[in-house]
Amino acid sequence: MRFLFLLLILLISVMPMELRAAEGAGVIREWVDGRAGKRVAHVLVSNGVDVVRTDGTGRYRISLMPSQSLFVIKPATYAAVLDGRQGEQFWRHHFPQGSPRLRYGGVDATPKRPGQFDFFLRPRMPTAPSTALEVLVFGDPQPKTATHVDYYVRDIIEPIGAEAHRDASSQAVDAAPSGHAADLGLTLGDVVHDDLTLLSPIKQATAQLGVPWLYAPGNHDIDFDAASDEDSLLSYRQVFGPDTLAWEEPQASFIMLDDVIYQPLLKPTYIGGLRESQFAFLAAYLATLDPSKRLVIGAHIPFFDPDPARPSFRKSDRERLFALLAEFHNVLLLTAHGHVQRHYFHASKDGWNGPQPLHEFNVGAACGGFWTGVKDADGIPDALMNDGTPNGYATLSIAENGSYGLRWHVARDPMHPGIALHAPRVLRRGAWPEVGLYANVFMGMDDSVVEFRIDGGSWQPMQRVERADPRLLAINLADDAAAQPLSDERAPEAGISAHLWRVFLPTDLAVGEHHVEVRSVDRWRGELRANTSYRLLEL
Repeated sequence: MRFLFLLLILLISVMPMELRAAEGAGVIREWVDGRAGKRVAHVLVSNGVDVVRTDGTGRYRISLMPSQSLFVIKPATYAAVLDGRQGEQFWRHHFPQGSPRLRYGGVDATPKRPGQFDFFLRPRMPTAPSTALEVLVFGDPQPKTATHVDYYVRDIIEPIGAEAHRDASSQAVDAAPSGHAADLGLTLGDVVHDDLTLLSPIKQATAQLGVPWLYAPGNHDIDFDAASDEDSLLSYRQVFGPDTLAWEEPQASFIMLDDVIYQPLLKPTYIGGLRESQFAFLAAYLATLDPSKRLVIGAHIPFFDPDPARPSFRKSDRERLFALLAEFHNVLLLTAHGHVQRHYFHASKDGWNGPQPLHEFNVGAACGGFWTGVKDADGIPDALMNDGTPNGYATLSIAENGSYGLRWHVARDPMHPGIALHAPRVLRRGAWPEVGLYANVFMGMDDSVVEFRIDGGSWQPMQRVERADPRLLAINLADDAAAQPLSDERAPEAGISAHLWRVFLPTDLAVGEHHVEVRSVDRWRGELRANTSYRLLEL
């Protein structure tokens, strides 16, 4: 036995430095009025696999393997995590040998031994107990070029900032307006479109909002010259830190997951799923939470399969994740990836066996249809998604009791009703009624009730249909018929919309103009209305 022990010591002593575990250690303190304050006990710290707590003196110790990142899980009772330079950064990398050489750089080398990593917590300002948490949610900003970054700033960031400033200016004099657009922000992957030099510009643009921001990576944020999935997000991690992390607010706990498994030698080159290290982290972190509290999980690739005939997320990984969440009955899943918008409710057929269906909101894209389409007067493309949803962003509001509300905001159009209509301009009176009025209800669900009426008459139901939005079909046909390109990049080809309703317009009314109203009851916003008109002619 002694011989084996000595042999083990010898093997460790000759093991290359890049393969040895080191110890991350440090102290977490408050940062108040520009100086370090008291030490903070019971703060969670992780290396992406294990989760430890600071002791009664605010000190932590945790194993660190090369290529791991150390991060603090911000407690709900604090507003931000600061690093030793008092910047809002909650992680430190451990790459004693640097990372493999990659086109976009990977992660810079760090000291051979991690040393002491101290962090500071900024106490949150006191607020009313009933204050809701306001969260901005972006899917797929996805710029290919610096021009697209400019679109993102002018179409998404600046209008949000302007709206927040107006809201703050309208508060009572004795209030304490922050000027912030929200309390927290999430980006659900495809931060850029393959050009990883744009990661920092997008981060800097989003930081203009002055909101703490959490990122999950997407399939277009990958180092495609990496040899393995483990190395595929090194350039992303250099900018954004750990690819899987947690964050806590009084109203909810948040987990951001890298759910893109890179498969460099296979087709397709990626699939949705989770790594063993992520399952270990989830098991360790979830064990620290109150199962009755709201839990929000953000990722890029949907956990459901949009096309069941072509699975896009590994079934076994989904089942393992749902098993870990079995005790949690207030979970919300947020994903992106498809450049469409959809609500999905997981049930037993998906491996979810909770007392109620598990809601997944598949969020539309900030870039819409990849920043394509005809430009408006401001030089910004129309950017419709292929299901007819305009580009924009979502907001998530979470009350103290964990109940939540969701809303889709059309870019630069805060007064948009959330319904887009398509109808003919003119029909022949007495013609066979087979021409449709279409209503695209952006936040519509399978069971949404959508109704219409004409000239103030009685409300009648519209029927949900699974087909392409004719608004985008018309754009596609115009692009096809044009002798010269109508835009720098064509709009995407229209696909099936999950939230489209139709009714055939009557032609037995009087000759002349007829006013059409459409209404839908949104689960969170209440009644929404849109209107249009058509004419009947006697021919």
